[in-house]
Amino acid sequence: MALEIVELARTIRERDPARPGWAESMLCYAGLHAVLWHRLSHALWRAGLKGLARFSSHIARFLTGIEIHPGATIGRRLFIDHGMGVVIGETAEIGDDVLIYHSVTLGGLSGQPGKRHPTIEDKVTIGAGAQVLGPIRIGRGARVGANAVVVSAVAPGCTVVGIPARPPRGQEPCQDPSIGYGLGTADEDPVGEQLAAMRAEIALLRAELGTLRASQREGV
Repeated sequence: MALEIVELARTIRERDPARPGWAESMLCYAGLHAVLWHRLSHALWRAGLKGLARFSSHIARFLTGIEIHPGATIGRRLFIDHGMGVVIGETAEIGDDVLIYHSVTLGGLSGQPGKRHPTIEDKVTIGAGAQVLGPIRIGRGARVGANAVVVSAVAPGCTVVGIPARPPRGQEPCQDPSIGYGLGTADEDPVGEQLAAMRAEIALLRAELGTLRASQREGV
């Protein structure tokens, strides 16, 4: 456990631009505490003490603001930055050296038993507010932009943004250092594009409805 604390603290010091000291990294980062607490909860879960495991994870959520189901599998050096509002489901699998920002959900789309949460491979970055849903795989080194909604697999090394998530136009994979907070290139707005398309479709439907009503009045 002591070695893992040091390893997690070293990861925080290397990856957080604030460059905290050792004591700050160990004492003031909820993501570190949540991962360590999950190790205990996961051990209890694997031992068949599922009620106790759930209670342990519930305490961890209360203390850290991060909810990790004790059944989830987490690799080494997971860095949950800020962390508040992160939810990781029961059958989620997370590899090594993954970076997750606050308000991220690794959730399911089905209420049926079995594998229903994502698999996150090594060195993936998931931006703030992103929702990764279903038994999909996020490939090694991929990046998920802030507030993206991902419901299909992401290839290794690929960056995806928007709703639904897709690779940004005109951008090489994984070149945006602010992917945790931004949506790719400054002149791109995938959400705005979807809203504009919906407005155009609504206008077309209204025009067709007006034509239909006019023809009905003429028939009367």
